[in-house]
Amino acid sequence: MIQKLRRKFILINMLLVSVVLVVVLAFLMGSTSQRLRDQSRDAMRLALKWEDEDLPVRIEIDLPPRESDETYQQPGSRQLAMVPVFTVTLDENGEILSTALGGNITVSESALEEAISQVLNSGQTEGTLSHPRLRFLVDATPDSVQRIAFADWSWEVENLMSLAVTSLLMGIGALFCFFLVSLFLSNMALRPVEKAWEQQRQFVADASHELKTPLTVILANAGILLSHPEDTVAQQQKWITFIQDEAVQMRSLVEDLLFLARNDAARQPIQFASLSMSELTTSCALLFESVAFEAGITLESDIQPDLTIQGDEGQLRRLVMILLDNAVKYAGDHGKVTLTLSRLQEKLRLSVVNSGPPIPPEHLPHLFERFYRADSSRSREKGGYGLGLSIAQAIVQAHGGRITVTSSAQSGTCFTALLPITHRHRGRSTPSLPSKA
Repeated sequence: MIQKLRRKFILINMLLVSVVLVVVLAFLMGSTSQRLRDQSRDAMRLALKWEDEDLPVRIEIDLPPRESDETYQQPGSRQLAMVPVFTVTLDENGEILSTALGGNITVSESALEEAISQVLNSGQTEGTLSHPRLRFLVDATPDSVQRIAFADWSWEVENLMSLAVTSLLMGIGALFCFFLVSLFLSNMALRPVEKAWEQQRQFVADASHELKTPLTVILANAGILLSHPEDTVAQQQKWITFIQDEAVQMRSLVEDLLFLARNDAARQPIQFASLSMSELTTSCALLFESVAFEAGITLESDIQPDLTIQGDEGQLRRLVMILLDNAVKYAGDHGKVTLTLSRLQEKLRLSVVNSGPPIPPEHLPHLFERFYRADSSRSREKGGYGLGLSIAQAIVQAHGGRITVTSSAQSGTCFTALLPITHRHRGRSTPSLPSKA
């Protein structure tokens, strides 16, 4: 799919650039053609106004200009010399009285007679001839004498063809260069998409794997129940309990997946309200005292009083519970968990430290990825699916904060969440949270 998307990206870019190049080339060819036509017309008008028809038109470069010879300073003489142009003077009967070739063109008698005949038969004062390739401009004088100026327009075609070939070669080169640029840009632009696509595939695979285990247990126990239809519910209580436990775990997993999916889609707004973060954190610590005691873990807390924040109470409570649950699970035998809440300028700093074995540095950047477990001990035996820290990160980000983790043998593993005290609207919404103890 990524390859198809990359090819489509490059194809669209190349088509757009091709259209732009074609439009620019068409405009350039059209403007150049008009400029060449205007140049030929101007040259013919100048030729008709030339007083001395036998005087050849030359271009002279001198320093300083020779002011004594005004012939060389005649306006338009340079243009007249550059364009193949000549004039013919006809009497009232259409007979040739004189021709002025200007010294820059040679015309055969047959071609001249053919051109004059076509001009007289057309009855027009301006136009083009296909054979020979000439433009003409007729100037009628009061004494019934006609003067016709001709300009060879084959030079216009040659100039346009030369321009077209040059533009075509440059266009091909530009398209090739832009193809390389598009290929590079497509790799850069699609890199996040490719990463997201790979994460989605991994997410679906992991979710399917996690759902497969409880479903297998449920089906196995249901099969046992069906194989003993004569037994009472009391006799089959063990299998029913197994089914119920697995169903509860599966519901928990589905709720976590639903929360993350809604968070990604940003469908439902958070209910922001002013609340006491100190009281919320203290109540979470009290709930975990019994859990820590049963696990043989020492739970200590250092919570500054009267700290308030604008946020969603349900989500912030779950954030604290996730961090405490994670710390208690991996604090190690007879370990220690420290919960701290303090104010840091305009933010609240919530940190949970456990004294368990340090997490290898290569695993730290991936701890907040979905279904990620740093080692084999992070398994379903500890009651988790690897989604808790992903949910914690989603909650913190939804409140405009950030969460980090550090781990070392000396100081233990510390999760720190920095939460802004005052909420700023960020143009996104997050899903409401199913309540969990």
